[in-house]
Amino acid sequence: MTTRTVLERFPAGAPRGSWPAEEFAEQRRREGQSAEVVMDLDADVFLVVAPAGEQS
Repeated sequence: MTTRTVLERFPAGAPRGSWPAEEFAEQRRREGQSAEVVMDLDADVFLVVAPAGEQS
């Protein structure tokens, strides 16, 4: 199992869906940080995550 750090959480029920999470992840990537969006189905949120040790 890969260890990742959660950078930010976005509610899945928001009017814009995953867009805010995708925009946040894109900004982190522009800054040189690894970031991807995943969904936590149990919590009903989109998570922006980075490999452990890469958070800024």
